[in-house]
Amino acid sequence: MDPRSSHYPHPTNEDAIEAKAFMDLYHAAHGRLPGKEQFECISIHGGCAISLPRAPAIGLNRILGLGKPEDLDEAYAWMSSKAGNRFLQVNVDAASDELRFWMQSKGLAAYGPGWAKLRRDASAGSLPPSGDVKTRKVRPDEAELFGTMMCAGFGFPENLAALWSAIVGRDGWLCFFALDGEIPAGTGAMFASGSFAWLGGGTTVPSFRNRGAQKALIHARLQEGAVHGVSTFVVETEAPSPEKSNISNANLTKMGFVHCYNRSNFNL
Repeated sequence: MDPRSSHYPHPTNEDAIEAKAFMDLYHAAHGRLPGKEQFECISIHGGCAISLPRAPAIGLNRILGLGKPEDLDEAYAWMSSKAGNRFLQVNVDAASDELRFWMQSKGLAAYGPGWAKLRRDASAGSLPPSGDVKTRKVRPDEAELFGTMMCAGFGFPENLAALWSAIVGRDGWLCFFALDGEIPAGTGAMFASGSFAWLGGGTTVPSFRNRGAQKALIHARLQEGAVHGVSTFVVETEAPSPEKSNISNANLTKMGFVHCYNRSNFNL
């Protein structure tokens, strides 16, 4: 027997905090969305499988953080009963022979450019200037506005706003607005657990783009996370390529994030 088969391949810390964030998002929003949305999520040995069929986003319809065939079989069977597009995310460069064989046996096809995982340690040094755009935390009475802005920014149906509204004020989450004067014009969220934090939910209204809002929101979350004892921040963007510019990746790099690895997306 291959000795690796008796060793459980735990997800990386970077994937584990991301999976934990999405599991908590599920628990926060469970019961708030209409039943027809069929929002479901299961945790499997530090990874997860998540399904929200009407959300046009890979992040809410995927298997994440799993590398053991038995666990992938469980997640694959669970996802097979779900509607909509479904994906598996894998760091192919670090995949075991067992994982590669499992993927080959399922005939999985790669989809799109994949995602880049980036990381910033608090020990990386002082933060670069945040720019001129002001930010502030989202107030509890602004939860609906926050959710609505997130849906608009990501192209989600409006009735999914409760998904993001549910995390405002929730333990472990911090939510921010970028401001155009006093008017919210951009959003950003952070989920922290222990010394790790995951950054997500970054979007800006079209009329306020390319003015530094996302850079300011990254700065605000890093600063607030450090106050709460976070030592490692992680985030994902579309994997950059010479053929296509990636503003999000560039902003994160300017703020001290470094590339960890890429994850490929595979259609299930």
